[in-house]
Amino acid sequence: MQEDKKLLSIYFTAGYPSLNDTVKIIQDLESSGIDMIEIGLPFSDPLADGPTIQNSSTAALKNGMTTNLLFEQLKDIRKTVSIPLILMGYFNPMLQYGVEAFCAKCQEIGIDGLILPDLPLAVYQDEYETIFKKYDLKNVFLITPQTSDERIKQIDDASNAFIYMVSSASVTGSKSGFGNVQEQYFDRIAGMNLNNPQIVGFGINNADTFNQATKNAKGAIIGSAFIKHLTENDVNTISEFVSEIR
Repeated sequence: MQEDKKLLSIYFTAGYPSLNDTVKIIQDLESSGIDMIEIGLPFSDPLADGPTIQNSSTAALKNGMTTNLLFEQLKDIRKTVSIPLILMGYFNPMLQYGVEAFCAKCQEIGIDGLILPDLPLAVYQDEYETIFKKYDLKNVFLITPQTSDERIKQIDDASNAFIYMVSSASVTGSKSGFGNVQEQYFDRIAGMNLNNPQIVGFGINNADTFNQATKNAKGAIIGSAFIKHLTENDVNTISEFVSEIR
């Protein structure tokens, strides 16, 4: 991969639109040229997510998606897919499953890392970091325009993959294009010369916003716009969606 290539990551909710779409979506995303995939574990109270992702989460739970079922669906995923796979979700289902058992299962099926927006950095470092490292799992932290420089440096020191750079302080899927506040934020983070690359999420829905978000960052994540596409079209049109982004 050339050094200046911008990474395109896609988020989707496991078990949506249909319960058994998960593996096909992952395979089609990889064959369409996506660099990394975030697989959303649906949760009944997804506070950080906008209405599109919340609705997909509700539908996936109604379809019957569970942590156990997702692990079952993904058990052979590394026979056909080689790009990085990240599980994104809330800490509660992981806690219910058992943190060490969850991490062990992730390692067994080939998950590269986790994004847990509601697991505080200090709690992770005090209680769970050794478990994550034992099972070779990256933990990805989020920063927002409101995150102080001091906090960002702490997160950078604790990170071992990339930093999820939330483009706004609002919920996902609610912006179209980036304004001055976001531009200043992008420039501020770029000027900090962090050790870990940044990947921008929230508000990226087309080629323009992808290019804007990745001017200084290493890549960008598209979630709500992809889920809308799946809702309005179907799982056989993934390559068309990706080709419109880059």
